[in-house]
Amino acid sequence: MRSILWLALSCFLVASAADAAPRKSKRPVRKAPVKAASRMSAKPPAPKPPTTAGIMVPKAVVLIRASPAETRAHAVWTLRAALNVAALQCQYSPFLRSVDNYNQMLKKHGGELTSAQTTMLSHYTRTMKRGGAAAFDRYNTRSYNSFSTLDAQYNFCWAAGQAGLAVRVGDVGAMGRIAEAMVPELRAALAHVPPAAGLNVPSLPPLPDVRPDLANLTEN
Repeated sequence: MRSILWLALSCFLVASAADAAPRKSKRPVRKAPVKAASRMSAKPPAPKPPTTAGIMVPKAVVLIRASPAETRAHAVWTLRAALNVAALQCQYSPFLRSVDNYNQMLKKHGGELTSAQTTMLSHYTRTMKRGGAAAFDRYNTRSYNSFSTLDAQYNFCWAAGQAGLAVRVGDVGAMGRIAEAMVPELRAALAHVPPAAGLNVPSLPPLPDVRPDLANLTEN
């Protein structure tokens, strides 16, 4: 009997000791703080020139695997194409001097134009497995077409007049820098079409009611 009481007392003491022992609490898992993306590193998008809906903008010719020298030659040859198109399309205004600007460019910067032509031909010979000369001919056609526009003709002619003036007053050997600065201006002019005669048609006033008065006609 005593042994049974002693065993029961021992079990009670063991259970009490277990309840009295401090329980280990689980620590909450801390998540690593999320680093906010640095807003200073993101550059603001460049402002786009205003455009008019429904205006078709010709696409520029983009070179593939071009070297820095070929990129500059491409700018020179593209400016030559733009001034050539202007000489054909912008003769409506003698103040722009589009034909004179083109002829003076050929006379003053002939050496730079020849060098640019040679560089562009070698570019297509280098990047094409075969048919480099034919690819260069297609490049010339695409360059002309990239400035052919009817919707933005007035704007393009004005920009081409400014580019032609810059080429006229620029020093010999500086056409590369002039082309790199003026070709983006010409591209922007093709996309921006301001309101002009024939582009915005004003709403017509309501027409007067000219229907005959049937009541008066019946009385008479």
